[in-house]
Amino acid sequence: MQTALTISELRDAYSGGLSPVQAARDVLARRAIADPAIWIEPVPDDVVLARAARLAEGPKDLPLYGIPFAVKDNIDVAGMSTSAGCPAFAYRADESATVVRRLEAAGALLVGKTNLDQFATGLVGTRSPYGAPRSVFSAAHVSGGSSSGSAIAVAAGLASFSLGTDTAGSGRVPAGFNNIVGVKPTRGLISAAGVVPACRSLDCVSVFANDATEGMAVLAVAQGFDAADPYSRRPQARTLPPRFRFGVLAAKDQAFDHADGPALYAAAIARLASLGGVAVEIDYAPFNEVALLLYQGPWVAERLAAIKSFAARHADAMDPTVRRIILGARDYSAVDAFEGQYRLQALKQMTDTAWGTMDLLLLPTTPGHPTVAAVAADPIGANARLGLYTNFVNFLDCCAIAAPAGFKADGLPFGVTLIAPAFHDDALAVLAGRFATETAP
Repeated sequence: MQTALTISELRDAYSGGLSPVQAARDVLARRAIADPAIWIEPVPDDVVLARAARLAEGPKDLPLYGIPFAVKDNIDVAGMSTSAGCPAFAYRADESATVVRRLEAAGALLVGKTNLDQFATGLVGTRSPYGAPRSVFSAAHVSGGSSSGSAIAVAAGLASFSLGTDTAGSGRVPAGFNNIVGVKPTRGLISAAGVVPACRSLDCVSVFANDATEGMAVLAVAQGFDAADPYSRRPQARTLPPRFRFGVLAAKDQAFDHADGPALYAAAIARLASLGGVAVEIDYAPFNEVALLLYQGPWVAERLAAIKSFAARHADAMDPTVRRIILGARDYSAVDAFEGQYRLQALKQMTDTAWGTMDLLLLPTTPGHPTVAAVAADPIGANARLGLYTNFVNFLDCCAIAAPAGFKADGLPFGVTLIAPAFHDDALAVLAGRFATETAP
């Protein structure tokens, strides 16, 4: 009998006498028959079992005692390679990222490093020489990215939680495509020390979990100020009013790629309203223009800054689509960068007007869910489409939680994202948890 891998169920099993060694054996048995494209470097079986045995001999009251987790392979783990999805870039890490050290100190059990869109550049999950994981609901459809393997590891029952990263939606899109929760915290709450940057000023480490409560339990351990990360920030507790206002899209801005979208989104709006919310229709235009800046503005140059030495010497080793995007940064000047900053500041003022009428946003996580074939036919356009409702979030310093919100007629999941200004993480998680309870049959 396989061990259930939600954090709550594992905790109950451990209280009932289950050993972390047995739980680890179950995880390894599942991993052996899972899609190999989920992983770039699994932790060897004997190492996992030895670490589980040490946990079994130690204190049992650690907050994440014996909880198996996976890490996106742009995050350092001591003694393992960090490839960022590019074999020619890979290096052996001497020290684990701060967030990994925090989680392991809390008793979490690392089982492997997961696949991703190369250099965390993509929302599709297909831009990797290590293979392309698929949605757990359809082998014909993309997993979502860039944190593809991390999301699938949780959705397929190979880990209780996982770490991803999120710049444009990489911690939310794959959650939506696989019916799990993606916690994109306020930038800087989780240290990015030991993480290969995509856009350093916008990046954050994200958490995939089975529900919002479990995701926030991980965040509670993972977060904390770290002087080694120049963008690290200390938490600030901010609340939402009992009678909260939430922004929703006007019909003209509901750009769904499937017929079920309007009804499923309307049902999610009604569900949130039943929890004490008041829906407020917003003008999405300035949010959309902010979103476009990420790849159609000078911020793409920040992706080149992250790997400029490697790109100068090994451009031919990069995924062709990723290379085209990142090397396109050479077309931008310092003048373009400043003009982009000026435009972003003007757009922030416009979105501030919208925030004056609402406490949070409820948006579809994506307009649709493309097939692998559709992405292959239009790799840039299909990817850009997926960022329609996600790309603005880090620009505007928001936190977000992607949550399941039903299923379409084709059997694929539909997801929504709750978005609030920085430091509303805990309050947003409570609301997301209540929303999920209402969503459950």
